[in-house]
Amino acid sequence: MKKINTLLFCTLITMLSFAQEKQLKRYELESGIIEYKTTVSGKIMGSTTTGSGIEKLYFKNWGAIELQEVESSTTTITKLFGKENIDKSEVHTLSKLDNGKSYHVDFKKEEILLRRDLAMESIKEYNDGDAHQTGRNMLEAIGGQKIGEEVFMNYNCEVWTAMGTKMWIYKGLPLKSESSIMGMKTIKIATKIELNTPVSDSYFKLPDFPIVKANEYTNNKEYENDKAEMKANAKAMENMTYEEYKTMVIKEDPEAKDMSEQEMRQGYSLFKFMIKQANKK
Repeated sequence: MKKINTLLFCTLITMLSFAQEKQLKRYELESGIIEYKTTVSGKIMGSTTTGSGIEKLYFKNWGAIELQEVESSTTTITKLFGKENIDKSEVHTLSKLDNGKSYHVDFKKEEILLRRDLAMESIKEYNDGDAHQTGRNMLEAIGGQKIGEEVFMNYNCEVWTAMGTKMWIYKGLPLKSESSIMGMKTIKIATKIELNTPVSDSYFKLPDFPIVKANEYTNNKEYENDKAEMKANAKAMENMTYEEYKTMVIKEDPEAKDMSEQEMRQGYSLFKFMIKQANKK
Protein backbone atom coordinates (compact mmCIF):
# COMPACT_ATOMS: atom_id res chain seq x y z
CA MET A 1 0.00 0.00 0.00
CA LYS A 2 1.24 3.48 -0.85
CA LYS A 3 2.10 5.64 2.14
CA ILE A 4 3.95 8.79 3.11
CA ASN A 5 7.59 8.03 3.91
CA THR A 6 7.59 7.02 7.59
CA LEU A 7 11.35 7.35 8.01
CA LEU A 8 11.29 10.92 6.73
CA PHE A 9 8.37 11.80 9.01
CA CYS A 10 10.23 10.50 12.07
CA THR A 11 13.31 12.45 11.00
CA LEU A 12 11.29 15.65 10.82
CA ILE A 13 9.82 15.02 14.26
CA THR A 14 13.27 14.76 15.82
CA MET A 15 14.22 18.18 14.45
CA LEU A 16 12.16 19.78 17.19
CA SER A 17 13.97 20.69 20.41
CA PHE A 18 13.62 18.78 23.66
CA ALA A 19 15.20 21.36 25.96
CA GLN A 20 12.31 22.08 28.31
CA GLU A 21 10.02 19.64 30.09
CA LYS A 22 6.36 20.55 29.79
CA GLN A 23 3.13 18.79 30.69
CA LEU A 24 2.02 16.69 27.75
CA LYS A 25 -1.67 17.14 26.99
CA ARG A 26 -2.85 14.78 24.26
CA TYR A 27 -6.59 15.21 24.85
CA GLU A 28 -8.88 17.84 26.33
CA LEU A 29 -10.02 15.12 28.71
CA GLU A 30 -8.29 14.10 31.92
CA SER A 31 -8.98 10.36 31.74
CA GLY A 32 -11.09 7.76 30.02
CA ILE A 33 -11.89 4.19 29.03
CA ILE A 34 -12.89 3.54 25.41
CA GLU A 35 -13.73 0.31 23.60
CA TYR A 36 -13.85 0.15 19.81
CA LYS A 37 -15.02 -2.27 17.14
CA THR A 38 -13.28 -2.36 13.76
CA THR A 39 -14.34 -3.94 10.47
CA VAL A 40 -12.31 -4.28 7.27
CA SER A 41 -13.51 -5.29 3.81
CA GLY A 42 -12.41 -4.87 0.23
CA LYS A 43 -11.11 -6.32 -2.99
CA ILE A 44 -7.61 -5.80 -4.35
CA MET A 45 -6.24 -7.46 -7.51
CA GLY A 46 -8.48 -10.52 -7.35
CA SER A 47 -8.25 -10.93 -3.58
CA THR A 48 -11.16 -10.41 -1.19
CA THR A 49 -10.36 -9.43 2.38
CA THR A 50 -12.67 -9.32 5.38
CA GLY A 51 -11.82 -8.79 9.01
CA SER A 52 -12.87 -7.52 12.38
CA GLY A 53 -11.29 -6.52 15.64
CA ILE A 54 -11.71 -4.97 19.05
CA GLU A 55 -9.63 -2.29 20.71
CA LYS A 56 -9.41 -1.11 24.30
CA LEU A 57 -8.00 2.29 25.19
CA TYR A 58 -7.23 3.53 28.71
CA PHE A 59 -5.73 6.94 29.49
CA LYS A 60 -5.14 9.38 32.34
CA ASN A 61 -3.21 12.61 32.98
CA TRP A 62 -4.72 14.10 29.80
CA GLY A 63 -3.34 11.21 27.71
CA ALA A 64 0.26 11.49 28.91
CA ILE A 65 -0.22 7.92 30.16
CA GLU A 66 -2.12 5.60 27.85
CA LEU A 67 -2.48 1.88 27.17
CA GLN A 68 -3.91 0.46 23.95
CA GLU A 69 -4.70 -3.19 23.26
CA VAL A 70 -5.86 -4.47 19.87
CA GLU A 71 -7.03 -7.93 18.86
CA SER A 72 -8.06 -8.55 15.25
CA SER A 73 -8.39 -11.24 12.62
CA THR A 74 -8.53 -11.07 8.82
CA THR A 75 -9.30 -13.54 6.07
CA THR A 76 -8.09 -13.08 2.50
CA ILE A 77 -9.44 -15.26 -0.29
CA THR A 78 -7.52 -15.29 -3.56
CA LYS A 79 -8.80 -17.02 -6.70
CA LEU A 80 -6.23 -17.70 -9.40
CA PHE A 81 -6.47 -20.11 -12.36
CA GLY A 82 -9.50 -21.77 -10.87
CA LYS A 83 -7.85 -22.37 -7.50
CA GLU A 84 -8.83 -20.74 -4.25
CA ASN A 85 -6.37 -19.86 -1.53
CA ILE A 86 -7.51 -18.84 1.94
CA ASP A 87 -5.13 -16.94 4.19
CA LYS A 88 -6.11 -16.20 7.79
CA SER A 89 -4.16 -14.01 10.19
CA GLU A 90 -4.61 -12.89 13.76
CA VAL A 91 -3.00 -9.90 15.45
CA HIS A 92 -2.65 -9.07 19.14
CA THR A 93 -0.83 -5.87 20.04
CA LEU A 94 -0.34 -4.08 23.34
CA SER A 95 1.37 -0.71 23.67
CA LYS A 96 1.77 1.91 26.34
CA LEU A 97 2.76 5.58 26.32
CA ASP A 98 4.19 7.06 29.49
CA ASN A 99 5.23 10.73 29.25
CA GLY A 100 7.34 10.33 26.12
CA LYS A 101 8.32 6.69 26.62
CA SER A 102 6.77 4.05 24.39
CA TYR A 103 6.42 0.37 25.32
CA HIS A 104 5.50 -2.26 22.70
CA VAL A 105 4.78 -5.84 23.78
CA ASP A 106 5.99 -8.66 21.53
CA PHE A 107 3.95 -11.68 22.60
CA LYS A 108 5.88 -14.08 20.34
CA LYS A 109 9.29 -13.13 21.72
CA GLU A 110 7.81 -12.50 25.19
CA GLU A 111 9.62 -9.21 25.55
CA ILE A 112 8.82 -5.50 25.65
CA LEU A 113 10.56 -2.95 23.41
CA LEU A 114 11.13 0.42 25.07
CA ARG A 115 11.55 3.42 22.80
CA ARG A 116 11.40 7.19 23.03
CA ASP A 117 8.13 8.40 21.53
CA LEU A 118 9.68 11.20 19.52
CA ALA A 119 6.38 12.71 18.42
CA MET A 120 5.09 13.01 21.97
CA GLU A 121 8.37 14.38 23.31
CA SER A 122 8.43 16.99 20.56
CA ILE A 123 4.87 18.11 21.17
CA LYS A 124 5.89 19.15 24.67
CA GLU A 125 8.01 21.86 23.07
CA TYR A 126 5.34 23.76 21.16
CA ASN A 127 1.67 24.66 21.56
CA ASP A 128 2.38 24.31 25.31
CA GLY A 129 2.40 20.54 25.00
CA ASP A 130 -1.12 20.53 23.51
CA ALA A 131 -1.19 17.52 21.16
CA HIS A 132 -4.81 18.22 20.23
CA GLN A 133 -3.92 21.61 18.72
CA THR A 134 -0.80 20.16 17.12
CA GLY A 135 -2.90 17.43 15.53
CA ARG A 136 -5.29 20.01 14.06
CA ASN A 137 -2.34 21.96 12.63
CA MET A 138 -0.85 18.82 11.07
CA LEU A 139 -4.20 17.77 9.55
CA GLU A 140 -4.54 21.20 7.98
CA ALA A 141 -0.93 21.03 6.73
CA ILE A 142 -1.71 17.91 4.66
CA GLY A 143 -4.98 19.29 3.30
CA GLY A 144 -7.31 18.04 6.02
CA GLN A 145 -10.54 19.93 6.50
CA LYS A 146 -13.09 20.28 9.26
CA ILE A 147 -16.36 19.73 7.41
CA GLY A 148 -18.78 20.16 10.29
CA GLU A 149 -19.98 18.80 13.59
CA GLU A 150 -22.09 15.71 14.36
CA VAL A 151 -23.36 14.02 17.50
CA PHE A 152 -22.03 10.50 18.02
CA MET A 153 -22.87 8.49 21.15
CA ASN A 154 -24.22 11.72 22.71
CA TYR A 155 -20.90 13.53 22.15
CA ASN A 156 -20.72 16.58 19.87
CA CYS A 157 -17.79 15.71 17.60
CA GLU A 158 -15.78 17.68 15.07
CA VAL A 159 -15.86 15.91 11.71
CA TRP A 160 -12.61 15.98 9.71
CA THR A 161 -11.55 14.55 6.37
CA ALA A 162 -7.96 13.87 5.33
CA MET A 163 -6.25 11.48 2.91
CA GLY A 164 -9.28 9.29 2.25
CA THR A 165 -10.32 9.15 5.91
CA LYS A 166 -13.29 10.71 7.69
CA MET A 167 -12.93 11.15 11.46
CA TRP A 168 -15.29 12.06 14.30
CA ILE A 169 -13.18 13.70 17.04
CA TYR A 170 -14.30 14.73 20.52
CA LYS A 171 -11.91 16.97 22.43
CA GLY A 172 -8.95 15.45 20.60
CA LEU A 173 -10.16 11.87 21.06
CA PRO A 174 -11.23 9.97 17.91
CA LEU A 175 -14.54 8.19 18.48
CA LYS A 176 -15.23 7.03 14.93
CA SER A 177 -13.38 6.81 11.63
CA GLU A 178 -14.12 5.60 8.11
CA SER A 179 -11.49 5.17 5.42
CA SER A 180 -11.53 3.88 1.88
CA ILE A 181 -8.04 3.46 0.44
CA MET A 182 -7.12 1.43 -2.66
CA GLY A 183 -10.30 -0.64 -2.48
CA MET A 184 -10.06 -1.38 1.25
CA LYS A 185 -12.74 0.03 3.54
CA THR A 186 -12.05 0.28 7.26
CA ILE A 187 -14.60 1.38 9.86
CA LYS A 188 -13.72 1.94 13.51
CA ILE A 189 -16.47 2.82 15.98
CA ALA A 190 -16.42 3.39 19.73
CA THR A 191 -18.89 1.03 21.42
CA LYS A 192 -18.26 2.03 25.06
CA ILE A 193 -17.19 5.45 26.29
CA GLU A 194 -16.38 6.51 29.85
CA LEU A 195 -14.77 9.94 30.11
CA ASN A 196 -13.28 11.89 33.02
CA THR A 197 -13.69 8.83 35.21
CA PRO A 198 -11.08 7.38 37.60
CA VAL A 199 -8.89 4.85 35.79
CA SER A 200 -7.07 2.42 38.07
CA ASP A 201 -3.31 1.87 37.71
CA SER A 202 -4.12 -1.82 37.12
CA TYR A 203 -5.30 -0.94 33.60
CA PHE A 204 -1.79 0.20 32.66
CA LYS A 205 0.10 -2.91 33.75
CA LEU A 206 2.18 -4.74 31.12
CA PRO A 207 3.03 -8.46 31.01
CA ASP A 208 5.94 -9.64 33.14
CA PHE A 209 8.32 -9.79 30.16
CA PRO A 210 11.93 -8.52 29.96
CA ILE A 211 12.25 -4.92 28.76
CA VAL A 212 14.62 -4.35 25.83
CA LYS A 213 15.81 -0.79 25.17
CA ALA A 214 15.94 0.42 21.58
CA ASN A 215 19.11 1.83 20.03
CA GLU A 216 18.43 5.43 21.02
CA TYR A 217 18.70 4.38 24.66
CA THR A 218 21.78 2.17 24.30
CA ASN A 219 23.58 4.74 22.12
CA ASN A 220 22.36 7.84 23.90
CA LYS A 221 25.35 10.08 23.01
CA GLU A 222 25.07 9.26 19.31
CA TYR A 223 21.31 9.81 19.47
CA GLU A 224 21.72 13.25 21.04
CA ASN A 225 24.35 14.21 18.45
CA ASP A 226 22.02 13.18 15.61
CA LYS A 227 19.22 15.26 17.13
CA ALA A 228 21.44 18.33 17.33
CA GLU A 229 22.62 17.88 13.74
CA MET A 230 19.08 17.50 12.38
CA LYS A 231 17.92 20.55 14.28
CA ALA A 232 20.81 22.55 12.81
CA ASN A 233 19.81 21.40 9.32
CA ALA A 234 16.22 22.56 9.76
CA LYS A 235 17.07 26.14 8.79
CA ALA A 236 18.79 25.00 5.60
CA MET A 237 15.74 22.92 4.64
CA GLU A 238 13.29 25.78 5.15
CA ASN A 239 13.50 26.86 1.49
CA MET A 240 13.57 23.37 -0.02
CA THR A 241 11.41 23.20 -3.15
CA TYR A 242 8.88 20.47 -3.86
CA GLU A 243 11.16 18.90 -6.50
CA GLU A 244 14.11 18.86 -4.09
CA TYR A 245 11.90 17.27 -1.45
CA LYS A 246 10.67 14.63 -3.90
CA THR A 247 14.24 13.75 -4.88
CA MET A 248 15.24 13.46 -1.22
CA VAL A 249 12.29 11.20 -0.35
CA ILE A 250 12.91 8.79 -3.24
CA LYS A 251 16.62 8.64 -2.42
CA GLU A 252 15.78 7.72 1.19
CA ASP A 253 13.12 5.21 0.14
CA PRO A 254 13.10 4.01 -3.51
CA GLU A 255 9.56 2.63 -3.07
CA ALA A 256 8.34 6.19 -2.65
CA LYS A 257 8.56 6.61 -6.44
CA ASP A 258 5.26 4.71 -6.61
CA MET A 259 3.46 7.30 -4.51
CA SER A 260 0.81 9.38 -6.27
CA GLU A 261 1.41 13.07 -6.90
CA GLN A 262 -1.27 13.89 -4.31
CA GLU A 263 0.40 11.74 -1.63
CA MET A 264 3.81 13.22 -2.40
CA ARG A 265 2.51 16.78 -2.16
CA GLN A 266 0.73 15.98 1.10
CA GLY A 267 4.05 14.73 2.41
CA TYR A 268 5.72 17.94 1.26
CA SER A 269 3.09 20.03 3.09
CA LEU A 270 3.71 18.04 6.27
CA PHE A 271 7.46 18.48 5.78
CA LYS A 272 7.11 22.26 5.51
CA PHE A 273 4.90 22.32 8.60
CA MET A 274 7.45 20.42 10.71
CA ILE A 275 10.34 22.56 9.45
CA LYS A 276 8.40 25.68 10.39
CA GLN A 277 7.80 24.32 13.89
CA ALA A 278 11.48 23.39 14.28
CA ASN A 279 12.64 26.85 13.26
CA LYS A 280 10.41 28.55 15.82
CA LYS A 281 12.82 27.37 18.52
